[in-house]
Amino acid sequence: MTATQGDLAGLSRYIFRAPRWYSSITFALLIAALTGLAAFDSRYILEDAWQGIFYIGFPTLVASVLTPPIDRMLGGQLTPNRASLLALGCELLVIGVLMGASVISVFTPLGQIFVFNALLFALAAIFAFRLLIVMAISRHRLPVAAIPASVQTGVAAVLLFVYSGTMRYLEIGGPLTRSYLSRPDAAPPELLVVLPGDFALLVVLCVLYAGAVWLFLVVIDRPWRRSLGVSALDFLRGFIGHIAEGSRELEGFFEEIGEEALVPVTVLSFRHPDGPEKARFVLPMIHPGPMGEIGGGNLPLRVAEEADGLGFPPHATAGHDFNLVTEREVQTILDAVERAQDKIEYGEKATPGDRLEEGEATLTGQAFGDDALVTTTFSPGFADDIEYAVGLSARAEARAGHLDDILLIDAHNCNNGLDGPNLGHVVPGGERSFDLIHGAERLGKRLADAEQAPVRLGIAADETPWDPQEGIGPLGIRVAVVEVGGHSTGYVLVDGNNMEPGLRERITDTVDDVDLLEVMTSDTHIVNTVEAENQVGDAIPEDELVTLIDKLVGDALEDLEPVEAGMASEQSEVTVFGNDRTETLASTANAVVSMGAAMAGLFVVVVVTISLLVFLLT
Repeated sequence: MTATQGDLAGLSRYIFRAPRWYSSITFALLIAALTGLAAFDSRYILEDAWQGIFYIGFPTLVASVLTPPIDRMLGGQLTPNRASLLALGCELLVIGVLMGASVISVFTPLGQIFVFNALLFALAAIFAFRLLIVMAISRHRLPVAAIPASVQTGVAAVLLFVYSGTMRYLEIGGPLTRSYLSRPDAAPPELLVVLPGDFALLVVLCVLYAGAVWLFLVVIDRPWRRSLGVSALDFLRGFIGHIAEGSRELEGFFEEIGEEALVPVTVLSFRHPDGPEKARFVLPMIHPGPMGEIGGGNLPLRVAEEADGLGFPPHATAGHDFNLVTEREVQTILDAVERAQDKIEYGEKATPGDRLEEGEATLTGQAFGDDALVTTTFSPGFADDIEYAVGLSARAEARAGHLDDILLIDAHNCNNGLDGPNLGHVVPGGERSFDLIHGAERLGKRLADAEQAPVRLGIAADETPWDPQEGIGPLGIRVAVVEVGGHSTGYVLVDGNNMEPGLRERITDTVDDVDLLEVMTSDTHIVNTVEAENQVGDAIPEDELVTLIDKLVGDALEDLEPVEAGMASEQSEVTVFGNDRTETLASTANAVVSMGAAMAGLFVVVVVTISLLVFLLT
């Protein structure tokens, strides 16, 4: 993840899960009752509270109940939870404007008329705000979106019309009509200043604000359509839907910008001699992102669940451009895993683990027959993802006439969060990429020349007491110890997204029961739903983590037994984000957010100024 991508992911901290609709409605009615106590002055406190609920809370209640079905009849996607939260927010906006206007009227000669004008402004403002949200979530055109967006303002206007006695100014209807549509005697005196022209003024303001919303969306949308060919509203709707309610709307947006790609899927399987599988390393050259369970964000768990033995899904050499666009694509990967598994030819021998350093890269691996497992890390240097092209080149160099197939793992085990301009990305042409490529060639030759002996395998696993909010995914920690000729190599896989600096070295220095040890993370993005950086060791006690890993390595040593091992690869055609799409998406979104905040402020200033002129001229 680059700094630009990190800025985009960091925006998720401003999004929260929408509360249940009944919670929002209950809170709205409570706030309305308290506002009634402060705003009205009748003989009884309970009457004041009831008037607050009726005049302020009732439009919120109606908007919460009616907006979702109206929106869905028009082909929209507004849920009751979102609609209730939106209505509550609009109620709070109206209350805030009225309270501010009331304070101003106390200290100035503006009087009650100013407060009522502020109410008209607030009702038009919440219509505009609801219009913006409905257009963003349901993707209606403006005239269609105006129907569900106008519910809260419309109900409030009807109440004003009936209980202000506006009907008395109109020569229409008879006694029966007036008894239902003109009830000033049942209303507080604060409402008796309303005139028929005020409703015309409200309509004018709503039209004015709707035009401002339309213009704002057109301006904001233009950069997205020029750079990505899609609408910013599609991304906004999907992003909010995923974070606030766990929906998969975002995948539809990613499908529109995705590209087809062929990716290798490599499987290293260990089984009891002529018996069932004991453990399986699976490495599709895919990045497990972008976040949560969207796309391939939960790929490690899905891969591990498909293994007959204990599944190990480490991180491949691929960046965010190789995120799967939808969760459906995960099944395509799993199908390739099954094909590769069927091709495996097992053998009884392997080489002892070997390790070498090349520049900043440290490579650890061992051969199983004519194939090899290789892990790479740049720790204690900071590094994030290794680009797909660099990984392919390193695999080719490791084979280079020495070996048939390589399972090349990015250990992904040391990073400094989102600090710095590029976060240690290993890209083609960079010095680190050549360190990895040359190191892979040297290690491949050494493993091909090394003596092989019967192999034994021991495994252990613990789901841990930690959860994704603390940086640990559902797979917890998994350990495999491979012993060949009395030499033991330990592979520790933590289901997380990278590690705090120095933690890898602390683990390898503390755990001394094996001759070689490498610590890897799966790079699962299920831990990054709300935080862009949530690395292993950031939120959990490092001492407890090291102690648990030490215990699991000991358990794996006790589990050592003879096994057969084999490796095979298949290609899978999947839809991924595509070359440079992630950076384009992130940079465009960040630019629009920065520009949008300034533009929104400018639009607010302009429409408020025009509103003041309208009030002065009418």
